[in-house]
Order: sequence, then C-alpha cells, then structure tokens
Amino acid sequence: MAGFGHGTRRYPRSRGRTWSRTGPDRATLGIIGVICAVAGFFVLGIILGPVAIVCGWLAMGRTWSRSRPVTALVAFVLGAIDTLLAVVWLAGAAFPGNGVF
Repeated sequence: MAGFGHGTRRYPRSRGRTWSRTGPDRATLGIIGVICAVAGFFVLGIILGPVAIVCGWLAMGRTWSRSRPVTALVAFVLGAIDTLLAVVWLAGAAFPGNGVF
C-alpha cells in the first residue's frame, strides 16, 4: 500500500538524487578552474593558480587513470603554470635590484 508516507521506494535520496560527481558538477568545476587559471595570469596568480589546480583535479574525479574532460585537464595544467610563474615572480621580487626577466 503506497499512501500516507508509506512509499514504495525505501530510500528516495539514493545515489542519483544527491551530490553525484558524474553530471554537470564536473563540467562546472572544469569551467571554473579554467576561468580561475586564465584570470590568475593577470591578477592574484598565487591564489587563483592553486584554486584552478584543485578545481581541475576535482573535475577529473581525483584520478589520472581514466578518460577525463578536456576542461579539467586545461584547468589543471594552466593552474600549475600560473602557480609556477607567480612563485618565480615573487622570488624575483624578493631580491632588491634584481629584475625578474
């Protein structure tokens, strides 16, 4: 009897209805990571670079083993380059009288 709170489904909030990492969540994280990486080349690279790396890593599903979306890989790589350039720039700025390039 399926009425008055006695549903036929035992667990209505099972896998597909709550936070799954298979649908638009991964694509959204990849896009956010790419945006952070590109913006990090212009402002706050030391902060936005690691954010892009984390977003790219989470969009890939925290693994390198299977196929991954292109935006996730782009976010990860650009975030790593962005972070590296920011660290080099900060190291160059730490020594007075020495230019970065």
